[in-house]
Amino acid sequence: MLIKPRQRLLEIWQAVARHSFDEGEWSWGAWGGLSSVADAERLLCLLYPATEIAPFRLDDPDTTEQDVERALRNAGDSSEIPVRLVEIIGDFMKKHRGEDGPTFAGGHYFAPEDPEQELSKEQREVGVVDSYSMSVSLCLATLGFLKVFRGRTQRASTVARIDQLRGDTSARLTAAMVGLLRSFTVDVVDISSEQGQALARLLGRGRLSDRQVLHRFQHRFKSMRALITESVTLGLDTDVRDQLRNENRLFECGWAWSAVKGAPEVEVEPVTAQDIGGQPRGVARPVPYLYFTVVALDGIVDVFSERTLVLGLLNAEQQKLAEALRLRWEITQQYWSAIARFGDGAWPLEDLPWRATLRQRESEYFSLCVASILVHDLMRRHATDHYLTRIVGVMERLAERGRITSGTTREDPAIGLHNPGVTMPLLGSEELGPAMTWTMNDFSAQLLKRAIQLGTLSRNIGSQDRLLRLAEDILGHLWQRRISDGEGVGLWDDVHAVYPESPVRRGPLLSWSLTQRVTECMVAAHALYAQDPIRSVELSELARAAISEAAHLLGKEQMQHPAPAPKSVQGEEIKGIEADLRRARHVVDKQPGIAYALSLRVLTRLDTLARARGNGFQGV
Repeated sequence: MLIKPRQRLLEIWQAVARHSFDEGEWSWGAWGGLSSVADAERLLCLLYPATEIAPFRLDDPDTTEQDVERALRNAGDSSEIPVRLVEIIGDFMKKHRGEDGPTFAGGHYFAPEDPEQELSKEQREVGVVDSYSMSVSLCLATLGFLKVFRGRTQRASTVARIDQLRGDTSARLTAAMVGLLRSFTVDVVDISSEQGQALARLLGRGRLSDRQVLHRFQHRFKSMRALITESVTLGLDTDVRDQLRNENRLFECGWAWSAVKGAPEVEVEPVTAQDIGGQPRGVARPVPYLYFTVVALDGIVDVFSERTLVLGLLNAEQQKLAEALRLRWEITQQYWSAIARFGDGAWPLEDLPWRATLRQRESEYFSLCVASILVHDLMRRHATDHYLTRIVGVMERLAERGRITSGTTREDPAIGLHNPGVTMPLLGSEELGPAMTWTMNDFSAQLLKRAIQLGTLSRNIGSQDRLLRLAEDILGHLWQRRISDGEGVGLWDDVHAVYPESPVRRGPLLSWSLTQRVTECMVAAHALYAQDPIRSVELSELARAAISEAAHLLGKEQMQHPAPAPKSVQGEEIKGIEADLRRARHVVDKQPGIAYALSLRVLTRLDTLARARGNGFQGV
């Protein structure tokens, strides 16, 4: 299935508008307001493309393109859509703000570990890293949207509403950044402990003793250990830094599922503290989760994107928080990238599936999480294709083992990656009531996103072609999972359309989580096709040789024969040949294939002229 990001995004927007707007009025539906994560994902389905892709802009009614307006016709015309978005986002900010400041409740995304038990209201209102990360992306998209739209509207009531919303959005952004800082953790363990042994087995892979693993770990992470102990201060317990100084201990870093128990409050200015309210007591154990680490990295990257910097979306306080997040963002990527490629020879990442040290569970989903962090690191470092070629093979194997590009067997356990998904315990939640869990069922969408991101990064024609074909296969799989009937038509996730034998799901069929991730994939695909194609050295040489021969033969033609009349058939033909030759010379550096095709056409037309003259047809 061809990706065609513009067409796919328009189809998604049309389905979102059809589901969410009733005669121009927004409806949150029965599940709206219960989870800040789901509501943020729903809004990002509209706002993320609108702020990342110029043709999808909604902040300037005069520049809204016709196909975009048609897709959102349920929301109104080009002048009504941005006003409605201001109202909807304002409603979101009110729904997810308590008496003390913004809230980041997981809501119905939390589930009890024991199905027979019920979670308390307090448990469902606990903030979660997914909400912090989604709020960062949503708030930055909103601030950029409001900054442009405010200059395009003259209505006083709308301007006042925009100013109020900017303040509320900025406060939520600050609170989300603080939440991410307080959820970052470093778990320091003895190599003899259960978790230390799991990490030693992962890194040693049966070829290294515990002492050898520890020695290599000490050498590989010596500078990072020092960097964390000396520079990572905001939101991190001092006891953790003291433990980390012991080089005879192993460690993992990343994000817990929520603010860590005992995490100190992040110091902010008094005015900011009033806006964001009190910083809630941490409940999560200081254990990094691969899933929540990936989610945090995906959101943090928006904080220092080019768009955020160009539009000046961060205030002074947020810039300080952004630098603290950047440090954690870089450290985490470097750590897990090194773990994924630890040692000589085969990578631990290539040994599927990955065994997480947390309760020693293994799953292809954890392999995908580690691969996702490695992709982040490769993009940050603009890495060469030396590493890319190896990770392409991992992606292809994950698609096969996840039964996306291969057939299923009877009672195939791999179907569990998609439905019900991979369930993880939320350690620390048992102190508030029944133990809670979080389920990840976005394996296909995450794999698609990473394949597209790697395709954007790759400068190797063979690797990029493999990645694009893989992305097309995954998209075809996901497109079959759109809901075809009832609530949420055209959205996700009807997993039984692909895996009819999978278990019946509890809760709503419509998944804003998967819908938002597919939307994000299409935005990433737009970035892929927006860049110049890979330049082939061989094709460039052929193009230059053909251009040289064509230029020589054209000169010879013009020297040996009198100039034709300006508006004669032959004169127009010569003008066309000259235009094609100029175009070929102009694009040969960036598009050698186009230049080669043009030069071949010039050669063909010159040969036609020569043969016509040879046969006595001087007027051709």
